[in-house]
Amino acid sequence: MKKIWTNVIALMTVALTVNGQSYLVEKVEDPVDFVKPLMGTDSKPSMSNGNVYPAIALPWGMNFWTPQTGKMGDGWAYTYNADKIRGFKQTHQPSPWMNDYGQFAIMPVTGDLKFKEDERASWFSHKSEIVQPHYYSVYLADFDVTTEIAPTERAARFRFTFPENDHSYVVLDALDRGSYVKVIPDENKIIGYTTKNSGGVPDNFKNYFVMEFDKAFTINKTFKDGELQDALEAESNHVGAVIGFSTEKGEVVNARVASSFISYEQAMLNLKEIGNDDFETVKEKGRDIWNEELGRIKAEGGTVDQMETFYSCLYRSLLFPRKFFEYDADGNVVHYSPYNGEVLPGYMFTDTGFWDTFRSLFPFLNLMYPELNAQMQEGLANAYKESGWLPEWASPGLRSVMVGNNSASVVADAYLKYEGDYDYDIETLYEALINGANNAGPLTAVGRAGAEYYKELGYVPYDVGINENAARTLEYAYDDFTIYQLAKALGKPKAEVELYKERSLNYKKLFDPETKLMRGKNKNGEFMAPFNPFKWGDAFTEGNSWHYTWSVFHDINGLMELMGGKDAFVGQLDKVFSLPPVFDESYYGGVIHEIREMQIANMGQYAHGNQPIQHMIYLYNFAGQPWKAQYWARETMNRMYRPTPDGYCGDEDNGQTSAWYVFSAMGFYPVCPGTDQYVLGTPLFKKITLDLQNGNEVIINAPKNSPENKYIDGLKVNGKKYSKNWLSHKELLKGAQLDFDMSASPNKKRGTKEEDFPYSLSTE
Repeated sequence: MKKIWTNVIALMTVALTVNGQSYLVEKVEDPVDFVKPLMGTDSKPSMSNGNVYPAIALPWGMNFWTPQTGKMGDGWAYTYNADKIRGFKQTHQPSPWMNDYGQFAIMPVTGDLKFKEDERASWFSHKSEIVQPHYYSVYLADFDVTTEIAPTERAARFRFTFPENDHSYVVLDALDRGSYVKVIPDENKIIGYTTKNSGGVPDNFKNYFVMEFDKAFTINKTFKDGELQDALEAESNHVGAVIGFSTEKGEVVNARVASSFISYEQAMLNLKEIGNDDFETVKEKGRDIWNEELGRIKAEGGTVDQMETFYSCLYRSLLFPRKFFEYDADGNVVHYSPYNGEVLPGYMFTDTGFWDTFRSLFPFLNLMYPELNAQMQEGLANAYKESGWLPEWASPGLRSVMVGNNSASVVADAYLKYEGDYDYDIETLYEALINGANNAGPLTAVGRAGAEYYKELGYVPYDVGINENAARTLEYAYDDFTIYQLAKALGKPKAEVELYKERSLNYKKLFDPETKLMRGKNKNGEFMAPFNPFKWGDAFTEGNSWHYTWSVFHDINGLMELMGGKDAFVGQLDKVFSLPPVFDESYYGGVIHEIREMQIANMGQYAHGNQPIQHMIYLYNFAGQPWKAQYWARETMNRMYRPTPDGYCGDEDNGQTSAWYVFSAMGFYPVCPGTDQYVLGTPLFKKITLDLQNGNEVIINAPKNSPENKYIDGLKVNGKKYSKNWLSHKELLKGAQLDFDMSASPNKKRGTKEEDFPYSLSTE
């Protein structure tokens, strides 16, 4: 039984279960109180339980803040098992594997002046740490200082509570790889820039910062490459500033900080986001913003753990891609281009990898935030104009990470589902898709590696020196399907439409009828040998053939026919869970964390901790056995997610793994972005209400839901009996009421007819 503190405002109801008594949350008034930003922070390179840091930020904010426990440059900026904090970092890191850019750190100290990161590090305890999306507080034991942070999108307020001390300081560390600081005592101000980054930036990249205090400085120093100096200005590889003053016991010193990728002047404009608001006002405004966004989805009738998991996942789904634009003095939207280094008009977003997020994060935005996603599409059009390519992984500019050309999915799905008033340049985006679909780019992961082979042979060969070739082929085929769908919608010439439809069937070229699995193929048309379906990497990306065989999102019926029909198809699906979690790691020369996470999950070959197989559970719906999708969706929600520091079962990845949970808890999932359909699973709560951007509501009722009642016995949509295994996006946008009749036993008659199955290209 879990105790709910009085500051969590919720109405509780008691439900009797077979195991005794458990509390259900009947109604959530302030969803931000259920968010656990530390969920997923108990991670390390060899074992990811999320690989996230507590992002103290507003939704999609340009700047995040996080306490920094790791050393400068360590991608694992904050780990739950750490016991010292080195500073409070402005961060733009999308993941530890991508690392950070434009970061700098702030740290209060007292007593002896300690400015180097190891020396200034202070012991802390989670018992004296408050972590909320809009507010962070921690007691720094070595210095007897409490630090608090409240963010806006591009600025933040800091509040330091000092002890009685003649030597109280604040250190601003601009970090290494080129930085500059200037202390301006007459204005109680520090300005500077940092250039620290991990790639994907032009030569003139800088993050300009300003920091203003409400207390006059009595000590003004800078440091330069490890040496403290009295100069008010410093520029070198690694510089920083130290300001200080005498403080009384419990004295509060406030600071305002903002940054800009454009200029100091723009950073001062960004500081106006705070205006004259004091710390508590900024904090409460942030709380209100998070409550508003999280409150767009109202969950009712779940356990406290389920509510905390749901709203924590929803919080993670509202962080990336981040805003990379600013407002000039006239209120116009402008951005520093991470592609060509110019300051240009219009939107820009960044820090997302489409290989991960095309699957459910962007479909989630299309459902709940279509106007925002339309701005993101404008940003993608700008990226293409400024670089000649669409990014597949942007951080902040083009990065050579992962495989596929899944910008096609992101662009097509947004346009095909969009019904708003905001116009963006879809023709330029379509041009960008055609360019990316037919050419290798300047980086391996931009455009399509092996494009000429793919166009000639219909696949990327195994033996031509292009790694992960089967994964590339399968993803290119799906991406061609999304281009086909978009080309139809835009009225493109018939020959062009048919070309991409034909190319979307290229997945068939890699299907091995002997093993009923996908397999790499040599240039001469022969399958590669020897073949081990448990071998990770090699022909595949962060997975094996058992994971990638299902990457035919657009034509599951066609895949089923290749396997020999429904029974054979279901048999292969079942094997994913019944096979032992064996693996061959030889391609990597060691066990990567994704392999280890599959091994310890006790779900056979199902590797939910990585993206390629996350949709596979829902494929039972295409073969007339939807109850198995219901069973495994609920099992995955219950076993693979917890609102705890070890709460994820792999990398969270910019909202993708979180959006999977959000969709699945609602009872449906976007198996094939680029179509109108969501495939049914099983709802988790007794009720969920979606407040759509157009003012309509989707109400999902499942009053008999319980841990035992995981199966759908019947479904009514708007009062009418509904037998299909999918829901229409367009129909949901009109407003809908879904009434699920839940049962402890599977209904093996519902959803078993061909007309009930979701879309497949081969049955179009």
